[in-house]
Amino acid sequence: MVSAQETTLQQLLEGAKQYHVPLYQRTYSWTELQLARIWDDVCQLARDRADHPTATHFIGSLVLAPSPTMGPVGVAEYLVVDGQQRLTTLTILLCALRDHRAEHEDPKHRLRLDQQYLTNPFEEQRWLKLIPTQADRDAYVACVKATPQARGDNPVGRAYRFFAKALTALGSAEDPVDVGQIESAVVTGLALVAITAQPNDNVYRIFESLNNTGLTLTQADLLRNYLFMRLPTRGQTVYESLWLPLQQRLTSTELVLLFWLDLVQRNPKVKQTDTYVDQQKRLEKLHTEADIEAEVRRFSRLGALLRVILHPAEEQDPGVRRRLERLSAWGTTTVYPVLLHLLDRRDQGTATSAQIASAMLYLESFFVRRLLIGRSTMNINRILLAVVTEMDKDLPVDEAVRKYLSTGRKHWATDAGLRALVRTIPFYLNGRAGQRSLVLRWLEESHDNKEPVALDKLTIEHVLPQTLSDEWRKMLATDLDADETPDEAHDALVHTLGNLTLTGYNSELSNKPFAAKRIALAKSGVRLNQDIADRQRWGRSEILARADDLAERIITIWPGPTEQTGNQSDVPWDVLAKALAELPAGSWTTYGDLAALIGTAPQPVGNRLANHPTLNAHRVLQAGGIVAGNFRWLEPDRTDDPRDVLRAEGVTFDQHGRADQAQRITVEELAQLAGVTPADLPEPWSRSNSDVDHAARFIEQLTTSQGPAVATATAVVLDAWTMMGGTLSYGNGNETSCFLMARGKEHEYGNIWPVALYPSGKCEVVFQHLSIRTPFDDVTLREELRQRLNQLPGVEIAAAKLALRPGFPLAVLADADARDALLDHLRWFYDQAQANGDDEPTLV
Repeated sequence: MVSAQETTLQQLLEGAKQYHVPLYQRTYSWTELQLARIWDDVCQLARDRADHPTATHFIGSLVLAPSPTMGPVGVAEYLVVDGQQRLTTLTILLCALRDHRAEHEDPKHRLRLDQQYLTNPFEEQRWLKLIPTQADRDAYVACVKATPQARGDNPVGRAYRFFAKALTALGSAEDPVDVGQIESAVVTGLALVAITAQPNDNVYRIFESLNNTGLTLTQADLLRNYLFMRLPTRGQTVYESLWLPLQQRLTSTELVLLFWLDLVQRNPKVKQTDTYVDQQKRLEKLHTEADIEAEVRRFSRLGALLRVILHPAEEQDPGVRRRLERLSAWGTTTVYPVLLHLLDRRDQGTATSAQIASAMLYLESFFVRRLLIGRSTMNINRILLAVVTEMDKDLPVDEAVRKYLSTGRKHWATDAGLRALVRTIPFYLNGRAGQRSLVLRWLEESHDNKEPVALDKLTIEHVLPQTLSDEWRKMLATDLDADETPDEAHDALVHTLGNLTLTGYNSELSNKPFAAKRIALAKSGVRLNQDIADRQRWGRSEILARADDLAERIITIWPGPTEQTGNQSDVPWDVLAKALAELPAGSWTTYGDLAALIGTAPQPVGNRLANHPTLNAHRVLQAGGIVAGNFRWLEPDRTDDPRDVLRAEGVTFDQHGRADQAQRITVEELAQLAGVTPADLPEPWSRSNSDVDHAARFIEQLTTSQGPAVATATAVVLDAWTMMGGTLSYGNGNETSCFLMARGKEHEYGNIWPVALYPSGKCEVVFQHLSIRTPFDDVTLREELRQRLNQLPGVEIAAAKLALRPGFPLAVLADADARDALLDHLRWFYDQAQANGDDEPTLV
């Protein structure tokens, strides 16, 4: 049974009262956004009360319960079950009001406000009216006592500084408000509903019922609350000795991760969204306070290990530190369960540092070799999450990890498979850009260069360029296979590992002739470039020879699976089937494009399609857009012309029977369809939280790659975008991409951006991303965006690419008319994105 009544801050705080924030409450966490809102509410209320003195403003509820320690006389003590963030904020505001009025008006205000609202002056043991959680207590006491620490760099100190600054600025406001009016509005004008539980009510259950939706509390908050509800006599000691250090060691998000990782050690199928529910089910089987305390102790120990995983520099053993740093750089969080298990084994004395470093090397090799053979994402999450539960516990831990990764079809390439597929797989189209760059950087590091190069400033360079010139076409023509064109040879070779290296962003390179590239590469100081610079020409034989050399070095650096591993180097026909299944109506591709995608030749692709039923096989044409002369339907009774079928689907043919090249799906786009090239995503970089100025780096790379004219034109577009209300976000790869954000991640409809710009010269239109974002999940809006962009000179995006990430050259922006037209289209996009989300996002 509870009672509820409307009240004011004055009624809550006057008299001998004390409000305790229980241990199961989260620490104070209001940010400037919430502080600004309540301040604006207070100022507006103060103005309203100038004409209507009895005006009030409702700010929410406060759920209280009588403290179990409260006696029959003296200070009335309550637990703050819900609403502590609001109550703490208002008392911090009172501290700032007290100090401001004491300094600028009359020192007597200090004693008055202290004794009336902030302290119980005649109670030595219960002198504070509000007792925050232990983590906030020192900062809060500093505010109440007005010590120099009151302005500390913590949430309480930041709130105090915010209100102190806001009070100082009152006099210069366009519509000034008297400080006395502000105080009156705070203590008597802000209305709350105080809900008070009865002494026998289960306070925690009330709290949980108010917050179990997850809108207010994280799963870590809920689990903490549950644990301390189970510690009625040991709570304070356990909190101070175990939980508080854990909470200081890990962020709120990292705590959720810890509790999920703990569950995954037992059940790899646990969803992170079920962390609290599943942990609670497990803990309900424990019956004593000692059992619960032991669990908190175990969490605290595992939290220290997770801290090392998240911050590898804190690891003491050099070998383990190196492996953790590399796995952290790889960026795959699903490796965390096995890493936590390895560190836990060492912590408990069942594994050595050398053994867990060896196990981590096998994990690194697993990632690298899978990426090199085009299998980077295949079942990776399921495989890694099951390592701990399925590996052989009787073996030394490193051998157990290697054995588990070697068995079944986990696509950990054998040495023989690696040697074969490195020659043909389009490495540049597989996995994340940052991971591809890491492999090349680690290969460079393996040379132990006596004059180290700043590898983080280097980017991937195609020696055989992505765009063929006549000179490059002649060079390729000297060693073509039978019936192969230079363009087909280019498609087969350009993205393979043998053709890739690392360079600084250098205008000498791009698609310059090989003779010019040799000179630049020889000067680079990068060992990977020396064998290229020593060559007199660069064609198929040289690219394949370099691929063979790199394969041997890879085998030396990254040990492979056990000898019992079966043959896993088969051509990935499943990737071809997936790409074709996703091929949109109104589009077509070539045998050569499919061959380049899966690292084989056009002839085996043709043989495969001629003998295995494959969805959309009729959409595969020869390079010129012509139906293959030996094409046959696999259905024996079918005789219709495939061109008629393609025309009905929307493909346009000229008078010579050649399909429109604008409707061709290239190998890069096939990789998107097959899911082997994940979408690049914006990172929340800002100059305040990163040592790298990504905006400057983007423009620097763009200027070097595309020249000052294109860079200047792009900068004009970026400035105009921000002027119309958009923001800019940047990628974290070696090539710093730029995203034009129309909405941020915090928006109720999620983030959205129309294009991503790349210094290499591409403006990528992200139809694939837009298809799941309001309002552009409506295909008619995506189609209108496509048609608008096609009005730009030199831009022709086929309708069949509305599910992909097509692009056009940034050089288009150098034309002033084209640039102005693009800005009109971007304004239209921005207005569409905002029109469906004018409501302010809900605070959580």
